[in-house]
Amino acid sequence: MTADVPARTRVAPSPTGDPHVGTAFMALFDLAWARRTGGQFVLRIEDTDQNRLVEGSEQQIYDSLEWLGLSPDEGPHVGGPYAPYRQSERLDTYRPFVDQLIADGHAYHCWCSAERLKELRAEQERNKLSTTGYDRLCHGKTREERAQLPGFSETPVVRMLIPDDVELEFTDVIRGSVKAPRPDDQVILKADGFPTYHLAVVVDDHLMGINTVVRGEEWISSTPKHVLLYRWLGWEQPAFAHMPLLRNTDKSKISKRKNPAARLMWFKEAGYLPEAVRNFLQLLGYAGDEEHEVSTFEEFVERFSWDKVNTTGPIFDLKKLDWLNGHYLRQLSADELADTIAAFASQTGQWSEPTDRQLEILRAAVPIIQERLVLLKDALPQLDFLFAADAELAVDEDAVAGLNENAADVLEAAISVADHVPFDAGAIQAGLRERIVDGMGIKPKFAFAPIRVAISGRKVSPPLFESMEILGRESSLARLRALRSSLS
Repeated sequence: MTADVPARTRVAPSPTGDPHVGTAFMALFDLAWARRTGGQFVLRIEDTDQNRLVEGSEQQIYDSLEWLGLSPDEGPHVGGPYAPYRQSERLDTYRPFVDQLIADGHAYHCWCSAERLKELRAEQERNKLSTTGYDRLCHGKTREERAQLPGFSETPVVRMLIPDDVELEFTDVIRGSVKAPRPDDQVILKADGFPTYHLAVVVDDHLMGINTVVRGEEWISSTPKHVLLYRWLGWEQPAFAHMPLLRNTDKSKISKRKNPAARLMWFKEAGYLPEAVRNFLQLLGYAGDEEHEVSTFEEFVERFSWDKVNTTGPIFDLKKLDWLNGHYLRQLSADELADTIAAFASQTGQWSEPTDRQLEILRAAVPIIQERLVLLKDALPQLDFLFAADAELAVDEDAVAGLNENAADVLEAAISVADHVPFDAGAIQAGLRERIVDGMGIKPKFAFAPIRVAISGRKVSPPLFESMEILGRESSLARLRALRSSLS
């Protein structure tokens, strides 16, 4: 498959809950291939299963793809030449093709009730039959003839008639020659008049000019049915690219029920940058391509090749994502990171409406946490002591209890130093080291522990001397004196 022909790709999620990370995984490769070939990337909403729709889910799909920088060229929310892009608005489109398939002998009505089909499956399981699926009881019968038999339903579905010589092998642009299991007579039109996925996806892909279908490997077994529909309807079939399934660390398929990271919006809520998540998904698709671990989307597009896609299901290793996120956080300027933290805090409720003073403190404090920051959500909790009023600073009792007996003397010395040295981090450090480490003979580990607890309220904090400079002389002295007073 070459880049000579402009590709029209699509991602087609169902709005049945929080968007799955797999939607973004497919969209990434859809968009990359479209950009690589000068084509278009389409978003279609597959909402034919009306019983499973979740309010707000469709908007989440739009928002999450936009957040990741994977917005489509065409879709329900942006329009396009092949609108409508929502399947529930295309119902009149499908029926003529169903009628054509019936007229040509490739499909038939089935009046079997749900109870009969359930009993049929149970019987096949009991008998451990090698071939299972629908037994074609309705095939070749009129409605009246079928009504004379048990398990009759007034409203029929329409099924494909799978030929005995159905071709099970097809060419995949990632996997080469692939052989799928034999399908049974798939329902293509439900009793409520809505098409099933199998019919709608073929009709829509054809009518929207989709020439490259990128989807998960779980759809390999359905491909022979789709190829048949293309052939029966006289249409040219697209190229198929079946991506590997994302896996948990235990090799199981990643699911929203077992893994919160399967929810696409979880990454935003946890404080990951969109460029880090996108880079992570690129690595998952090209598992083993360590040469380009850190890569922009533009670089990914430039080097894009289906040959690089690893067909082994990649492990969803969040440690790698954490590393990438830290990398991208460190690429931001201090002001950019401060703005990003403030926006995240406001969006997630960490802050309601930050004051000018809070923003000023944040800008000053970002450089002391940027090197070790992994997630945006951890920024304000690390810096909370800088925003607290001196009298309201929460001091950890265990941190105080763990101080050495000479803590009061150390604090006395620190107060003396803080009262007269120039109040910048370098001068503060030099003054405290000279007075306490050199003058009192106390090792730095113990010399600065009481000061850290006084300033931050805890045993571990961002760099101490820089924190004191940000707080200023007055607040630093107030906190040192408060802890000193509590120890007497």
